[in-house]
Amino acid sequence: MSIDNDTIAAVATASGRGGIGIIRISGSQTQKICSALLGEQITPRKACLKNFKEHDGTTIDSGIALFFKGPASYTGEDTLELQGHGGPVVLDMLLKRIVTLGARLAEPGEFTQRAFLNNKLDLAQAEAVADIIDAGTAAAATSAQRSLQGDFSKHINDLQKQLTHLRLYVESAIDFSDEDIDFLGGEELKKLISTLKKSFKTLSQTAKQGTLLRDGMTVVLAGKPNAGKSSLMNALAQRETAIVTEVAGTTRDVLKEQIQIDGMPVHIIDTAGLRETSDIIEQEGVKRAKQAISTADQVLFVVDDQESQTQDHHTLLNDIPSSIPVTIVFNKIDITGAKEGIQTAHQQTEIKLSAKKRLGLSLLTEHLKERMGFNPEEKNIFLARRRHLDALGRANDFLNDGIEQLLSYQAGELFAEDLRLAQHALSEITGKMTPDDLLGEIFSSFCIGK
Repeated sequence: MSIDNDTIAAVATASGRGGIGIIRISGSQTQKICSALLGEQITPRKACLKNFKEHDGTTIDSGIALFFKGPASYTGEDTLELQGHGGPVVLDMLLKRIVTLGARLAEPGEFTQRAFLNNKLDLAQAEAVADIIDAGTAAAATSAQRSLQGDFSKHINDLQKQLTHLRLYVESAIDFSDEDIDFLGGEELKKLISTLKKSFKTLSQTAKQGTLLRDGMTVVLAGKPNAGKSSLMNALAQRETAIVTEVAGTTRDVLKEQIQIDGMPVHIIDTAGLRETSDIIEQEGVKRAKQAISTADQVLFVVDDQESQTQDHHTLLNDIPSSIPVTIVFNKIDITGAKEGIQTAHQQTEIKLSAKKRLGLSLLTEHLKERMGFNPEEKNIFLARRRHLDALGRANDFLNDGIEQLLSYQAGELFAEDLRLAQHALSEITGKMTPDDLLGEIFSSFCIGK
């Protein structure tokens, strides 16, 4: 992917009215645009109060102008920021004037894309820019800031160095294979491999925590009508999100709510009761419930504890795909008099609680954290994405495949090749070897003006 020579411009602040509106300009024509717009060149990195002028000299707006001379700028190019009034009309007038002076409207994420292509940020840091903006919790924002500062990239680079050191050792051993010393079977190689495997494990665990902070988990509430799914959703959300009545089939569509459990975002989806019905609207609700279940990270199958002995819920449970984790929640223990509790038998977890009386909810939230492997006590978490976990997983698989080739067949050449492939997979995280189509997909999800 190459950088074009276009000068780009965009409104960098959110749409709507505000006290301040910012327009960013970056590219080779920035100084020319600056002179035409302000009537003069301004000192780099010094804030100036200026009038922003139309072609006939009339003032469009006035505010603060900041010029950054490349490469000492966010994008690595000459960059100008205009901080004026945050009205959509005046910002649009100013942007049109900038376009007539030679700029074009920026694509989503194009400023950060140029920063990446000009080696101001690596790809993991560039993604962290968007993650800071999109952070749904304070913990996620803090972790995204660590990624932006390079914490995640440092761990990846350290892992790359270990792989390089091991490759050099293996390839040197291959070159001296005629010697009497068995370099590929010695203690030094075993020590290098052991250290590398521990590093992979530690980094993967930390990255998983970061992914949970960014994406959270999707929990679907399913079960028969009137089991108390909506009451459970309200209890978890701590507000009356869903309508609760004694009438079976009150919930006809999927309802969504986001909560936090110790900083981890949890997306709760309440669904229509699962049953056979002749009601066309309810049939559609059941269909959407099944679609939601198919995309869940975790299903909470809610059962009225008054019907716990009937076992008729097992038929509905069997319809849930085996790949999706399911926890059975026996609700309404305030009516049956059962004690709150949690037990696991035959790989099936059951929780007894009362959503109405808020009994046993802490058991449920702790269970959800455990299911997702979330540890709020872990320090120095950096934000990560699912693609990062995928790249780490593939790199680790290549390492393990290479170790198997070495141990089983003494195939040093194959081991060295697997180490190279592991390095290639890791390089996708920082962007050193990333396909252009993936870069396009990543940056297209950014805000315009960022």
